[in-house]
Amino acid sequence: MKKLFVESEQLREITKKYPTPFHLYDEKGIRENARRLKEAFSWNKGFKEYFAVKATPNPTILRILMEEGCGVDCSSLTELMMADAVGFRGNEIMFSSNMTPKEDFLLARELDATINLDDITQIDYLQNIAGLPETVSCRYNPGGTFIINNAIMDTPAEAKYGFTMAQLKEGFQILQEKGVKHFGLHAFLVSNTTDNEYYPLLAQILFETVVELNRETGSHIAFINLSGGIGIPYRPGEQAADIYTIGQGVHKAFKEVLIPAGMGDVDIYAELGRYMLGPYGCLVTTAIQEKHIYKEYIGLDACAANLMRPAMYRAYHHITVMGRENEPCDHKYDITGGLCENNDKFAIDRMLPKIDMGDLVVIHDTGAHGFAMGYNYNGKLRSAEVLLKEDGTTELIRRAETPSDYFATFDFSGIF
Repeated sequence: MKKLFVESEQLREITKKYPTPFHLYDEKGIRENARRLKEAFSWNKGFKEYFAVKATPNPTILRILMEEGCGVDCSSLTELMMADAVGFRGNEIMFSSNMTPKEDFLLARELDATINLDDITQIDYLQNIAGLPETVSCRYNPGGTFIINNAIMDTPAEAKYGFTMAQLKEGFQILQEKGVKHFGLHAFLVSNTTDNEYYPLLAQILFETVVELNRETGSHIAFINLSGGIGIPYRPGEQAADIYTIGQGVHKAFKEVLIPAGMGDVDIYAELGRYMLGPYGCLVTTAIQEKHIYKEYIGLDACAANLMRPAMYRAYHHITVMGRENEPCDHKYDITGGLCENNDKFAIDRMLPKIDMGDLVVIHDTGAHGFAMGYNYNGKLRSAEVLLKEDGTTELIRRAETPSDYFATFDFSGIF
């Protein structure tokens, strides 16, 4: 059984104010988690978390994280604009993109963001568009297969991102010749792992890489960005990542590799999205229809347009029927939305308590890559976002879309 951050009666009162469906976020949990991360890496004076905006692009959430000392990781023009509107400046913004339009690089330079180049061809591209800053980061793709405990975690050679090692050496030399003085290195090899060994192993790879780069190019490495990849336990009983054990593992690699090389001044960065926000959001829905054919179906007032992960990845998200938390899970259901797509299912053959129409059905762990992946297929409208504040009150931090929003980008003049 997974426990929610909101009680049944409290949620029923919230739904009197905000009609379902909506995403609900836990401010207290978000702040406490940000502080745990900061404490786990406090051994590194320059440590900074650059929250991945793509995970939860909401100004109120970003402002909470800013107050906790976080920066932001942006990958598009509009994410940069949102960061600017919230008040992030300069090296509080990391810009990591690929196949980048010139407008994005222009704004990144205007905001004095730290730019993380994805490819060696972007060096001349950025210089010609907006000029090169004194500090540049490069994304590294080591190729091959990434393995932890004899298990294949991912295959970097299949990923579209990053420089090869040979390109890194050439790129660093080119950038130095063009006036760049300080460098960063970035890599992302695994998505959503709760294995405590991932970050320390990635750190060791990157630490050894920057020692070699420093030795062969003479470049000053100012920071190493471990990016994201630390996941959350979506299923009951799964072990959560231990951020303190992870921090200690990275520290051990730092002392073994960087300090003997005279590089103990390197700052460590992270770009965590799912770990920072995932468990601190949920999708609140209402059961609106039941269907009894070859299987038993419960239809919700939400659909994949509100939470795409189950339809797109067959990802597991735990479900709680509010008010029935202690009842036996003796009914097998497919929990579905109303899209004209058969993959619009939040759960398949899920054992749950008996569900009656009007019951509140809550889908767990939607705080990251939940609302953010929403879309308007079938003309469905994206839901509201609500913040459960530390004092128990609530705040509407994004209103639900209306039909007017859906039609706002059309020009009907001359048609009717």
